Amino acid sequence: MKTTTDGSGDVRLDGIGKTYGAFTAVHPLDLIVPQGSFFALLGASGCGKTTTLRMIAGLEEPSCGTVRLGDQDVTQLPPYKRPVNTVFQSYALFPHLDIYENVAFGLRRRGIKSVKKQVEEMLDLVQLGEQARKKPHQLSGGQQQRVAVARALINHPKVLLLDEPLGALDLKLRRQMQLELKRIQTEVGITFIHVTHDQEEAMTMADTVAVMNAGRVEQQGSPTELYENPRTTFVANFLGTSNLIEAEVDSRSGDDIVLRAGDGKLLLPAARCSAPAATGEKVLAGIRPEKIALTHADDAGSVPGGRNRLTGTIADAGFIGVSTQYVIDSPVAGALAVYAQNVERDTRLVPGAEVVLHWNPAHTFALDAAQDIDAGTEEEAAV
Repeated sequence: MKTTTDGSGDVRLDGIGKTYGAFTAVHPLDLIVPQGSFFALLGASGCGKTTTLRMIAGLEEPSCGTVRLGDQDVTQLPPYKRPVNTVFQSYALFPHLDIYENVAFGLRRRGIKSVKKQVEEMLDLVQLGEQARKKPHQLSGGQQQRVAVARALINHPKVLLLDEPLGALDLKLRRQMQLELKRIQTEVGITFIHVTHDQEEAMTMADTVAVMNAGRVEQQGSPTELYENPRTTFVANFLGTSNLIEAEVDSRSGDDIVLRAGDGKLLLPAARCSAPAATGEKVLAGIRPEKIALTHADDAGSVPGGRNRLTGTIADAGFIGVSTQYVIDSPVAGALAVYAQNVERDTRLVPGAEVVLHWNPAHTFALDAAQDIDAGTEEEAAV
């Protein structure tokens, strides 16, 4: 199935919001989901992502704003009159019907008598043709989820809404299903809007991710853009791990900004600074843990010139197979995380060792220091 790009099938939310008494679940927001895209609403529990999805589905009435599917304003339409279908975490399969009849249910309810060809095509799409006469309880969780997707897609919706669809699966199966759902979406070409709290899931599957926090969209973009160029501390911390270092703008050097951090200086590409960059301004310099290299202090002279450098002491080291995760005590930034691939391990890099942390300045980003440095971290969520 081929999609068009004329906007006729876009999902458009204009000023959509939801309040429950004095509580605002979703602050008025504008969002466009392009036709044929795989779009993820990502955020922690209670951020408003499921409420937003339910307003698109018609399962929740917005307090303000409109929902448009292409040229059609569907805000006042009941769910069954909207060209959307929803797949839930619970699957909601009929236990007394076999897989074939579960998938055929929507067609039969609409009075379509000849369902064989469509059902078989859908079962082939989700690679369950040989399971057609089994009951749901005879299938694995991942297979049941694929049945739920097939049952939704057979109605040819313009948009498929997925509400935490992989939440009940174990880690290995969840990763398999991430690839499977992306394959299905690519094959059928319709718009998928996927709600999840799992950062890896959103980044693996989606073309575009909208990160939600406290009822607002913090930032929207491709997974790469959000990870490499976060615009807020919440996005920087929620999508993976970020080391945020308190610094001050010292000067400009061509296309770079020179930052002063403690007694040292760090270089930052001006294009990656989303904070006020006037001399004397406070910023948070960010660097992802996997971008940092560790060198034992005895070999400090071997660190190439032109790299950003900090010194510190290894406080902890955890071996996790593909990498070793270090925690470094630094006089400039407290505890810093460093992830080093286990290729050629330096046996001297153990707790207590003095080290130099260094990285390519191009990998540095900067955020406004007025923000909460811990926003989006697990520590903040636990408070």
